Amino acid sequence: MTRPTKPELPLLHGVNASAVACPAGPWLLLLDFLAERLPMVSRDEWATRLANGEVLAETGQALAPTARYATGTRVFYYRQLAHEEVIPFEAQVLYRDDCLLVADKPHFLPVTPKGRYVQQTLLVRLQRELGLTNLSPVHRLDRETAGLTLFCIQPAHRDAYQRLFRERVVDKVYEAVAPFRQDLSLPLDYRSRLAEREDRFMQMHEVAGEANAETRISLIERLAAGLAHYELRPRTGMKHQLRAQMSALGMPIVGDRIYPVLQPEEAVPDYHRPLQLLARSIAFTDPVTGQHRQFESRLRLVAAAGD
Repeated sequence: MTRPTKPELPLLHGVNASAVACPAGPWLLLLDFLAERLPMVSRDEWATRLANGEVLAETGQALAPTARYATGTRVFYYRQLAHEEVIPFEAQVLYRDDCLLVADKPHFLPVTPKGRYVQQTLLVRLQRELGLTNLSPVHRLDRETAGLTLFCIQPAHRDAYQRLFRERVVDKVYEAVAPFRQDLSLPLDYRSRLAEREDRFMQMHEVAGEANAETRISLIERLAAGLAHYELRPRTGMKHQLRAQMSALGMPIVGDRIYPVLQPEEAVPDYHRPLQLLARSIAFTDPVTGQHRQFESRLRLVAAAGD
């Protein structure tokens, strides 16, 4: 089934409108439906949003608090949080043309809105600052990981750029700081099979079977305190691939709160202890222009720099 076309709607504080479908049901007012279907927002807050013109019909028309419920339609609203902890680091735009934008993402900044982050995400910050309504990420970095993040500017080009990652024709290089293993011969082409843990939602782990994750691990230099600076070249794109494989080798990346032991989420992150993982470079043939593209992060890992 083809997804309905999303109407052209304005940004609100840099946030795109989200859609909710209106199925058959007993609701007389749209307000009744929103309060029941999306209960994380109180009925009073939904009434306020409707009164402020922040809930829209597919035509873009603002819907009033007294609007009748209409089965088979869609309404649009904007995600908002009562309070967001400000992430005290800024991204830097490294490149922009009519098709592509490349940003250097700092540690701790999520790429897209999720959970307790909306305004404090790379996508929303860029949309708000640059006014690029149709900006969308081509790939994702974990919130804890720093480095290069690619965005598509034109919706018509989105699938072409995302296909580069699906078809694994992107050359990605990461850096990490992790424990040094004297007995491990490097460089190493490490292959394993990763699967999600059934008992721990966030974690991946290695299981028996044909490898689905491959990473080339090279030593850049040994560091003090039993650590080392590594170059990691993933040849596949499994969730948490680098973090899970390094942990499985007995070399968990410094600052990792998921591997090897999943730790509780902090209300406020310890900004002095970032995950020592950086997406350093990326190279590919641009599917729109046919040009060779190569980008390098300007960020550096604190532990590797010896600071």
